[in-house]
Amino acid sequence: MGIAPAGLKVLGLTGGIGSGKSEVARVLRSVGIPVIDADDVARAQMRRGTPVFDAVIAEFGPAVVGADGEVDRRALAGRAFADPATLARLNALTHGPVMAEVGRRLAVLREAGQMVAVVEAALIVEGGLDRALDGLIVVTAPEEARVRRVAARDGVAEAEVRARCAAQASDEDRAARATLVVRNDGSLDDLRGRALRVAMEVARHAGASGGTNAEP
Repeated sequence: MGIAPAGLKVLGLTGGIGSGKSEVARVLRSVGIPVIDADDVARAQMRRGTPVFDAVIAEFGPAVVGADGEVDRRALAGRAFADPATLARLNALTHGPVMAEVGRRLAVLREAGQMVAVVEAALIVEGGLDRALDGLIVVTAPEEARVRRVAARDGVAEAEVRARCAAQASDEDRAARATLVVRNDGSLDDLRGRALRVAMEVARHAGASGGTNAEP
């Protein structure tokens, strides 16, 4: 990622859409591990009046602006994930500003005395960002479960969710580059228990490097 200040270990947290990585992030935060959500950063970077907003509208037109005057992220995602070239254009507009803000937040954490932090992002493996991290947590889940979960959550057709899944790396590709794999193939309590064990591993990461491909 090339954005971590000296003295701060930075791990990534990733997984396919609907995998449950946000729940894992909540568990990490609950035990005091700071997590920076790159999607939240991207949302803030794309608000009306920002340079990224202007660039996105110039590239994709007013059809991606909602009734509130902000970018309609669902409409934008529907276009982007339907075509790899369109997704690449969107990433080119947003990646730099998002990473700059993530880097700024990491620097603040280091100045506050933090020794370890986690960056939650969907496309860490796809962008090769894991190579610059001190570790990578990957959350996996059966694709059919992910499709049903996201379709119900976002009120979109399953075909749209499958298109987004197809635009992302597979669980196998992510797991092959992981330090820790969290399987979300049971109940919510199962996931939270596994996430808590990961949190303990992350806390230990502040003092030493972890293993590879371990499953809590």
